[in-house]
Amino acid sequence: MLIGPNGSGKTTLINVIAGFYKPDEGSVLFEGRDITGWPPNKIYDAGLVRTFQIPSPFVKLSVLENLLTASPRNPGESILKAPVRRLWVRKEREDVERAFKVMELLELDHLWDQPANTLSGGQLKLLEVGRALMSGAKLILMDEPASGINPALAHKVFSHIVDIKSKLGLTFLIVEHRLEIALRYVDYVYAMSQGKVISHGSGEEVLKDPKVIEGYLGG
Repeated sequence: MLIGPNGSGKTTLINVIAGFYKPDEGSVLFEGRDITGWPPNKIYDAGLVRTFQIPSPFVKLSVLENLLTASPRNPGESILKAPVRRLWVRKEREDVERAFKVMELLELDHLWDQPANTLSGGQLKLLEVGRALMSGAKLILMDEPASGINPALAHKVFSHIVDIKSKLGLTFLIVEHRLEIALRYVDYVYAMSQGKVISHGSGEEVLKDPKVIEGYLGG
């Protein structure tokens, strides 16, 4: 997890990792490959997916349809493969089955046919996670998943993140301000200040670091 005061560079860092910004120096490595300067769509296809602080689903589409839009490599979108009906029908059936498994994992399956604009703030956060899972993500970058939702829902979102990490073996890099909630769930913490990492370790270790107390906690 990344922590730090406003303006410390947290969101800029994950935007650099996801390919939305180009770094002034240094490099971005993912699974042993240098992905510095790759466009976001190529990074997305490689399995590195960024969600946003304010989820942006297709509001008039159902939960199921929103998940299906995130599934990559649909034969129906290929000029060469689209005429071969059996290819895209089979892929569509597989995607629907996978989407229901994702919804069950996130406890959204009872809302499968509901438009996204009827979901609560916490459910929208989970839908955003679900779309990342449908993309085949290996590393998910999340910007303040607990932002704008009540503590009970925030705990639920983080509980699902831990569950996904355990069951699917995915890695999450999370930017979060609500430390009283997030620190109960994360394995490792990086603290940033003025564009640099000033401390890293367990949550307890980082919060006791004098540099963090001075630069982040205002002590």
